[in-house]
Amino acid sequence: MNQILVLYYSRHGSTREMARLIARGIDSVDNCEAVSRTVPPISPTSEATSPEIPDSGDPYVSLDDLKSCQGLALGSPTRFGNMAAPLKYFLDQTASLWLQGNLVDKPATVFTSTGSLHGGQESTLLSMMVPLLHHGMLLCGLPYTESDLRHTRSGGTPYGASHVAGNDNNMPISDEEKRLCLAQGKRLAEITSRLRTSSR
Repeated sequence: MNQILVLYYSRHGSTREMARLIARGIDSVDNCEAVSRTVPPISPTSEATSPEIPDSGDPYVSLDDLKSCQGLALGSPTRFGNMAAPLKYFLDQTASLWLQGNLVDKPATVFTSTGSLHGGQESTLLSMMVPLLHHGMLLCGLPYTESDLRHTRSGGTPYGASHVAGNDNNMPISDEEKRLCLAQGKRLAEITSRLRTSSR
């Protein structure tokens, strides 16, 4: 079974909902299973710590989760055109995996949610790709054979799935955005499966 890590940070729930859809796309592929994980928030007070297990939702990620996965879907809301600090904080702790080359040649994809249509979706996705490239991962975007990319009036980019949540985070994920999330998860799983088969 190919275990594919769906790792995300979500403040208001939109990125978490996208992660669920991407996981469904992964699970639709034979011999592929999504493993969903999140990261704790960061406190500006250095003495503050989060419990080891969150009160609700997905468990917090560990370095072992990342090391053992066969593929990765990475998601974050936009923070001024960049990934959110909690996700960046976790990635900054992955030097041991980088030194060992644990993520080299594993496929990865990225997704994001923004408050507005021009809130930095594509720059956020690109910022998330940079550490993955340093790890030697193989990036998978969304090809324009996904017709929703040409017709969406909300989220959706060739760099990865995206969602426009609105300034009050009250806009539901559109039908196009849902289909693109499902397609992205399915594509990641199919590529992971093909790579694993060819390496045997």
